[in-house]
Amino acid sequence: QPQLVESGGGSVQAGGSLRLSCEASGFTDINNFMGWFRQAPGKEREGVAGYTGYGGTLYADSVKGRFTISQDNAKKTLFLQMNNLKPEDSAMYYCARRRYSERWRSPLLQDGYDYWGQGTQVTVSS
Repeated sequence: QPQLVESGGGSVQAGGSLRLSCEASGFTDINNFMGWFRQAPGKEREGVAGYTGYGGTLYADSVKGRFTISQDNAKKTLFLQMNNLKPEDSAMYYCARRRYSERWRSPLLQDGYDYWGQGTQVTVSS
């Protein structure tokens, strides 16, 4: 059974850093099919970062220049390095695997993903 498990969340002060990990199991590979999303209380889930079908990366404007997505396909692990965190980054963060048929759409569109992790909480205090 395919599974995604996030880790690395926690509580930090504004300006701090966290590195999220997402371990994938039960998938043939994750190369260029993964993305990160987040959902804050009372808000809709939004795309944070993801890989395009061409192997590039795409970021939400709100995190551009501060967050970096990376992957280790051999270890089937996805990462999100988050620097200069702000209180508005506080949310539950989810990793997800995109359907192959959706690979040419924006990786920030959540309806293109079919497998989701349980999430890891990030809290940033001012």
